Amino acid sequence: MWPWMAGATATGMSDATIEITTLDGLAGIDAATWDDCACPEAASGSRPRDPFTTHRFLAALEESGSVGRGTGWQPLHLLARAGGAPIGVAPLYVKGHSMGEYIFDHVFADAWERSGGSYYPKLQCAVPFTPATGRRLLARGGAEETGRAALLQGMARLAAENGLSSSHVTFCTAEEAEAGVEAGFLHRVTQQFHWENRGYADFDAFLADLASRKRKAIRKERRTAQAFGGTIHCLSGDAIRPEHWDAFWAFYQDTGARKWGRPYLTRAFFEIAQERLRDDILLVLAERDGRWIAGALNFIGADALYGRYWGCIEHHPCLHFELCYYQAIDWAIAHGLGRVEAGAQGEHKLARGYMPSEVHSLHWFSDPGFRTAAARYLDAERDAMGEEIEVLTAYGPFRRAAGETE
Repeated sequence: MWPWMAGATATGMSDATIEITTLDGLAGIDAATWDDCACPEAASGSRPRDPFTTHRFLAALEESGSVGRGTGWQPLHLLARAGGAPIGVAPLYVKGHSMGEYIFDHVFADAWERSGGSYYPKLQCAVPFTPATGRRLLARGGAEETGRAALLQGMARLAAENGLSSSHVTFCTAEEAEAGVEAGFLHRVTQQFHWENRGYADFDAFLADLASRKRKAIRKERRTAQAFGGTIHCLSGDAIRPEHWDAFWAFYQDTGARKWGRPYLTRAFFEIAQERLRDDILLVLAERDGRWIAGALNFIGADALYGRYWGCIEHHPCLHFELCYYQAIDWAIAHGLGRVEAGAQGEHKLARGYMPSEVHSLHWFSDPGFRTAAARYLDAERDAMGEEIEVLTAYGPFRRAAGETE
């Protein structure tokens, strides 16, 4: 589908023509070829930098029906070849809405529709339903600059030649954002709350970094949560069993129904997760009187733990904070991980040691006039975001200077 040539001679590739081909699903490319670009570090047995762009994770979304026909996320992945050899891939989707993205573009959609155009469909280079920063322009080692440029050019040309309004790359790395600006994309900066491991030996060492009042508040929250009358279990790999997914599905359904109406992931996704993704997963479950009552789902990267979903069938004070934030910190420290990303939004995370962090995305619009207006908007938004991060950081729980306790 839609093969075309992306340029005569690509930068850094002597006398090489880059060919870009679209794939209407991960079934169109073998796992080894995709992962050679997406997570080359895994070839030597290392854990992927993050699991979200691996073939197994993206294929699980497709095979489970979480994305695809009827979901508004139609796969149209990009494959870049030089001299017939793959040098880059990108998870790309034709979107019929803006749900499940977490970089909210409703201001663009509204402006586009007001001007008489159809904002949807659009192209979205992203990991569906996953507000976690990571590589999106997945270039093979040694071909990073060339591969990124070709993939970005491919997204823009694909949108332009098929009459689509726009093409977007969300939760990309800062390095990819720079490459995007060079390719003519607009750079957007938003923010999330991340916990950073400063070489802590244990949770108490982390608490020692906080002002006294904040330290006491967290200890009180943990005591309150752990008085729920049961036991907390941290499960990964073969310790995760089908019964745990049965329980978590009930939690996920409850949260989804209350927050966004219909959960994005299907039940089949969790069945595939049990089979293929359990080594990438940390489940934190609360058990009381022989039944599972609450849980948090995390994914494990090479240097980060990514909090994704939480749910419960019984309410207990502070149990959400314990399962989602404090148990994640405990686990990250114990396993030598550098940070915890606790998902989108949530200023309540600040008091619990999760500090504001920049998040990057890229946006290309087919209409030149709209592109100019959007650039002005994003310039002003970046300035405002920088000020917001500065203010939020000042309200963080960490001691401001040596010896400060309040």
